[in-house]
Amino acid sequence: MDFINGGHLFFHLYRQGIFSEDQARFYTAEIVYDVAHLHKCGIVYRDLKPENVLVDSDGHVMLTDFGLAKEIDEASRSNSMCGTTEYMAPEIFLSKGHNKDADWWSIGILLYEMLKGQPPFTHANRKKLQERIIKEKVKLPSYLTSEAHSLLKGLLQKDPS
Repeated sequence: MDFINGGHLFFHLYRQGIFSEDQARFYTAEIVYDVAHLHKCGIVYRDLKPENVLVDSDGHVMLTDFGLAKEIDEASRSNSMCGTTEYMAPEIFLSKGHNKDADWWSIGILLYEMLKGQPPFTHANRKKLQERIIKEKVKLPSYLTSEAHSLLKGLLQKDPS
């Protein structure tokens, strides 16, 4: 097992508040690489959040905590209600079943949080938070570039089918 001594992405985000687009792009690219590798191996991660991304001393990321990861084939859907609410895809709350698309949604939420300092949907009450994730449109910060807007819109699709 590798020793990763740079701390959680959560710590870096908390300390900095927000990341520059360049920094967020770097971290997101590495997370996408890791998640795509899992998907290629038939695994859905299902719990992507800043606390589950470690940063090494060189600034590279590594996913941790595979407790909710699940093997799933291309045609299957999982019906488990699992994950961390702020990062869960709408289809999970709607009991439609979910697949690898749920991980892409979580990447979008994580990218948004890196660029804005908080997830796009927040509420102290879990049920109300779920309703916001299902019903509300994501409000993209105007200070982001058109490239960031385009990527976030692509990742944060309410109905991925």
